[in-house]
Amino acid sequence: MKTLRILLLSLGGLVYGQNIQSIQLFNPQTNDETPVIKMGEQLVLSFDDLTNGSEIYRYTIKHYDRNWNDDNLFFTEFATGNKNALLDQFQYSFNTLQAYTHYKLVFPNDKIQPKISGNYELIVYKDSVEKPLFKRRFYLVENAASLALNISRFADAKKPDLNQRVEVKAVSAGGDLSSNVNSMSLYVMQNNNPNMIIPNQKPSATLGNQLLFQQMNLVFPGDNEFYYFDNKNMNMAADMVRATELKDDVNQTYLHPVWAFPLNYQYQPDVNGAWYYRRNDLGRERDAEREADYAWVHFYLESDPVDKEIYVLGGFNNFKPSKENQMQYDPATKQYVGRIYLKQGFYNYVLATKQGDGPLNFGEVNGNFWQTENLYQAFLYYAPFGRNYDGLMGYGEFRTPISK
Repeated sequence: MKTLRILLLSLGGLVYGQNIQSIQLFNPQTNDETPVIKMGEQLVLSFDDLTNGSEIYRYTIKHYDRNWNDDNLFFTEFATGNKNALLDQFQYSFNTLQAYTHYKLVFPNDKIQPKISGNYELIVYKDSVEKPLFKRRFYLVENAASLALNISRFADAKKPDLNQRVEVKAVSAGGDLSSNVNSMSLYVMQNNNPNMIIPNQKPSATLGNQLLFQQMNLVFPGDNEFYYFDNKNMNMAADMVRATELKDDVNQTYLHPVWAFPLNYQYQPDVNGAWYYRRNDLGRERDAEREADYAWVHFYLESDPVDKEIYVLGGFNNFKPSKENQMQYDPATKQYVGRIYLKQGFYNYVLATKQGDGPLNFGEVNGNFWQTENLYQAFLYYAPFGRNYDGLMGYGEFRTPISK
């Protein structure tokens, strides 16, 4: 019996980090998961611990250069306060089959305050920062420049998957941008997806207090609108949910199958890969932070087998492929199937393909179309005179339909 207990304890240590679920870094200024803030603004971090304990976690922050490489700054160079602060605000789940402890952190706060702009990671850990439970990126932007984006249709017979061109104009909030232009570079990201970035673009033209980025290589695949589902009410099937059931005391959400390779663009409103936790039953909205339950969500793709890996990705898993979100082919039903344990709510997701060591392809299953409404995000970095770090001079985004 003693041997079994030791074995169980050691196994528990192995899977400890996997019990952290539903990580969300939310921006109350924009009501979404775009973790870009100005000085004086705050983000909200939340997550669930499925062990249902009352652990006291710690957190810290780390500054990075524009390419997300370690810039070797000391903590005191980029922040004030306690380098290792306590994350001790939590509440227990209520009226759920899956017991959990919900943790919440409003940040920056009086414990830790970043004092320079740029790229940051928020790191949550238990015993050692070298063994983090998870990390999440965020950006602190100055008001030194405003960025305006224009998205237009792009067509090149040699590059049929590239459909949308991005142009950016940076305007100084005061002063001449051209004086430090050699240290500046632009990064453009699509849909908060770290796999979809065009980095290190230099200005194509400088006009006093304006920088123009109009190079022809700032082009992206348009992809298609995201798939979605809504299981805020797990007692009924609706909004892309085919069926629900309680099986072995665990909620099951079965989605309608989607199909591969559509012939044309189909408009449907989406939230560009974002997700929101919600519970609504018996005619009332619940407190999703502690009352939203968990379910195995079953995904289906109608398709012949392909010589590629297929993953269910979205903002909810940081668009990061893993065994947990990989689909498997079922020859009996001629479908790819997958299942992921998720907190109930509204989700956008995409089915991405990957071949060998190649990059993820987000448009192969659902098509690439110039009409698709995407979120484009532009980051303008610079190295301030006499400073040893990359600052974030300005940020801009584009969320509306594009012109032909």
